[in-house]
Order: sequence, then C-alpha cells, then structure tokens
Amino acid sequence: MTAIMLGWDPDRREGWQFAYASAVDAIRADGVASVSWPVSGSSGAAGVDVWIVLQGGHERGLLGHGTAASDVRGPAGQSPDDDGSLPVDLDLLLPRGEHIPELVLLDRVPGIEWGADPTSGTLLAPEDALLLRAVWAEHAPSSAVDPVTPIPGTLPMSALTRVVVNRYERDPDAVRLCLAHHGTSCAVCGFNFEETFGAAGRGYMQVHHIVPGSRMDADYVLDPLTDLVPLCPNCHAMAHRRSPEPYSSAELRRLIRPTLHLEGTLVDPAELRAQEDAARILGS
Repeated sequence: MTAIMLGWDPDRREGWQFAYASAVDAIRADGVASVSWPVSGSSGAAGVDVWIVLQGGHERGLLGHGTAASDVRGPAGQSPDDDGSLPVDLDLLLPRGEHIPELVLLDRVPGIEWGADPTSGTLLAPEDALLLRAVWAEHAPSSAVDPVTPIPGTLPMSALTRVVVNRYERDPDAVRLCLAHHGTSCAVCGFNFEETFGAAGRGYMQVHHIVPGSRMDADYVLDPLTDLVPLCPNCHAMAHRRSPEPYSSAELRRLIRPTLHLEGTLVDPAELRAQEDAARILGS
C-alpha cells in the first residue's frame, strides 16, 4: 500500500468532526497531532502516507499530510476496540484558505476522481501517490525555524527516521522572542547568516534550550529570553554532543581553537626581484 486519502467536509456540523484548530496547535507544539479518523473498510498498514482532502462546498483541495500510526481498525463487531477508524499522526496542515486547490489537483493528478469526493480510507495507486507527493512538495511551506528538516510529506516514510526533539527549540513564537532579544548572531562563535549570505540569511538562526531536562519538572514554564540562546547549526550540534547535560555557551567558547593560520616565511631580495621580473615579462 502506498497512501490513504481522508476526506474532511468543514461545512458539516453534525456527527464526527475533525478539530482542525486543535490539531494545528498540537503540531505547532509537538510536531505531530494524533487523531482517530473514521474510515470505510478495514485494509491499511502502519506507516503509510495519509493525505487530508478538503471536500466542502467552498473549500476543496489538499490540506494536510500525516502517517498511519497503526493498522486500520476493522468494522465494529470484531473486537471491543474496533471502531472503523484509522489512528493518524498528522505532521503538517496548511493554513485554512491556503490549501492546494482542486483545480491544480485535477490537472496534475488526473488519475483521482476529485469531484466524486472519494470515501475516507480510499487507497491511492502508486503512480497517483507519486504525483500527489510532487504537487505537495511544490506548494507546502518549509519551516522557518528548521529549514534543513524535510517538509513532511515530501519524502516517503521509508526514507525518514522520526527523531524526538526539544519542542522549545522548534516553537516559532519562542524562537522569534529569543532572536528579538539576543539578536541573530551565534552566541558562541558570532556567525551571522545575513552577514555571510546576504538577504537570504536575514533573520535566521537556530536556538538552543539551555535548561537541562533533569532540571525541568511538570510545572516548568519556558522563558524564551533566559532559557533560549541563539546558536549556529555547528555550535548547536556541538552543544548536544554531550548528554544528558549539553555544553553551555561558555564551555563551547572555551573549546573553540584559536584561528588557524598558514606558517609564513621571509622572502629575500633576490626572490622579490625574480618575482618582479616575471611580472614584467608576463605583462609585456
């Protein structure tokens, strides 16, 4: 199986409804939102791509991506836990109104009958799944916080490994406040993306959460101004080289070696005259 399509009609007000706003908040905070989506049929497999398709009267198109968290549960009656639903880990939802329009999908992925509102749980043919992934890669936004990480849905799950990360280092609001306070130069080596790459690097810098996990309890509340510090990717990686307590900025500054330089030698007058003669000959 290559991919599953799940339909959502935001115009419906009765019965089961997908809580879009809550899912967006969960993805923003934790990188994933776990939902249970009613589907027809009982075929499915954990780890396959899941595509969320808008099927409303005024909003129609591709809205989001996720992966099946476990096999599709079969029809009711097989066991107490079977409820005809698919456990899904959503990893990216486009802002409402910025979905990929149905007209684009009709043109780029003609093998799917978009106007027929496919039933949730519909399986995609391998060739249609590849075309859909290509369209998604062109339209889905990259992360301003971590542009190195692949956009969810642009690569098959077989090419990825899910890594647990510190949510505070990925929170857009926390990153923005930290950089507004500390600036966008690395607190360890002083590297600045804009100074090196121009406008393309303006405003970008990773941040590092300096509070070790051992010091955080259930009541911990992040202070972006004191608990986060801007670090370039090199220094950030080095900070996490030590575990469970990362290197501090001060420790990293002490570890940096003095600027390397080439050994120099004195040039005698004869060599200087030879260089000048060679320059005249070449110039003429």
